Amino acid sequence: MKIAIITGASSGMGRRMAIELNDTIPNIEAFWLFGRRLERLEALEKQLTKPCRFFTDDLQTSTARDTLQRALAEETPEIVFLVNAAGYGQIGTIRGLSLEDQLGMVDLNIGALTAITRLCLPYMATKSRIINFASSAAFLPQPNFAVYAASKSYVLSFSQSLAEELRSTGIRVTAVCPGPVKTEFFERAETSGHIPFYKYLFMANPEKVCHLALMDSVLGKEMSVYGVSMKLLRVLSKLLPTKLIMLSMRLLNGSCARDAHAANAGDQLVTGSAFHHKKAGSEEAL
Repeated sequence: MKIAIITGASSGMGRRMAIELNDTIPNIEAFWLFGRRLERLEALEKQLTKPCRFFTDDLQTSTARDTLQRALAEETPEIVFLVNAAGYGQIGTIRGLSLEDQLGMVDLNIGALTAITRLCLPYMATKSRIINFASSAAFLPQPNFAVYAASKSYVLSFSQSLAEELRSTGIRVTAVCPGPVKTEFFERAETSGHIPFYKYLFMANPEKVCHLALMDSVLGKEMSVYGVSMKLLRVLSKLLPTKLIMLSMRLLNGSCARDAHAANAGDQLVTGSAFHHKKAGSEEAL
């Protein structure tokens, strides 16, 4: 049986990738979907035309890995697509965020992705595809988003190394590195802080990001970067000294903070009520 395995399938990029694969890759016979919200997985199943199997254990636990390992050994499927889309970020300083939150990002963004990939490799079909969701945050350090950005740098490096190791097998690995995307990501990320205002200017459509990711994967590309601005960021991160980029980010963040404060004060004067900025969700941070 030819299957696609997708982590983080209950929302965001994982959910969208399931729909893209269903609509684009006809030889997939079943989906194995990972997500902790069963009702979301059941709703997604109604949008797909192939049978689905749900895995609802927390990927940060050994239970989830053991369950997958048993299922693979019992079913011996042929995995044609593996999509590692599970992950989360928390905004805040290393000193300010809880140790639990920081280690949670490491466990899910790095540990779970590595474990799922390793468990699936023996069952990957010839010319199959692995799609790992990194982020444009992987391109450079990000103060106040340090652990998340570092975890995505790992995903990018891991994917590139794995792609080289698997080159002779026909299996291709693609690291997806979008900027901010309009999903639920920041609803969780902003529980501990706020993203710089300018990042809202670069919010991308998840359908377009995922469609490009799938096309780049099919073509065997090792990286998928959506949008001119993110492609430019990648180039600048290689050309400019890191300290200069950090200084630019510091100045821009400071300017945005002053503008937001001024807008807040102005709104209070005019309306007598505090300015409220509506949060926009995003799956991958800049």
